Amino acid sequence: MITTTRVRSTMKALVVLAAMIIIGTQTALAQTTIWNIPSTDVVAPGDIYFEFDFLTHPESHNDGGFQAYVPRTVVGVAKGVEIGVNVSFLDNATSDQAVYASPNIKWQFYNGEENGVAASVGGLLYTPIANRGGADTFGLIYSTVSKKVSGTYGPRLTGGAYGLPGLADGAGTKGGAVVGYEQPLHSKVSFVNDWLSGKNAFGYVTTGLSFTLPKRSLLNVGYSIGNQGAGNNAIFIYFGKTFP
Repeated sequence: MITTTRVRSTMKALVVLAAMIIIGTQTALAQTTIWNIPSTDVVAPGDIYFEFDFLTHPESHNDGGFQAYVPRTVVGVAKGVEIGVNVSFLDNATSDQAVYASPNIKWQFYNGEENGVAASVGGLLYTPIANRGGADTFGLIYSTVSKKVSGTYGPRLTGGAYGLPGLADGAGTKGGAVVGYEQPLHSKVSFVNDWLSGKNAFGYVTTGLSFTLPKRSLLNVGYSIGNQGAGNNAIFIYFGKTFP
């Protein structure tokens, strides 16, 4: 999550795409993030996933309210490898807020379908593309491991670590842990929760529901609580669709 926003991506290094077309999934169409932390999933080769994230702290801008807009695209380029780009924009009381582009890459280097374990590594590069004055370029690197418990409604647990190389001194914690929990409640509804430790722009716990929609689409609705206090809390909604 950039700005007091996302990581989206955590995801959500190193490759710039010329166009913005997006990709992500769940279950058989596995999403590449849970909320903010990168999952161990990757987009299938040849698929494209589009996602649009919206976050809002519903107060007036003068009282600390904000809205964050994060479109992102991910493309499966080979078995176990995806590349993508996020764009992050924050609308608040500051008129010169930077707009960030975040090219990213993920490699799922292990996928044990027989034991429900998967592992991935990846990275994102955060670089300002508008209102660059005073904005830094830095990276986010991560590694995650997940375990899917067997059974129709078995949960999936994800854990790992992240670091922020190049983050300016005084901008917050330069790394920490990532934790995720996904619990199916119904064939088309799951409870999803994730957390990035640390007091920085990525340090949030987010919880809510994920709805599988027709035509390889999904809708997540939840709430993000900042590690640094209630002023950073936000309603979090995102819609994703996989093509073709």
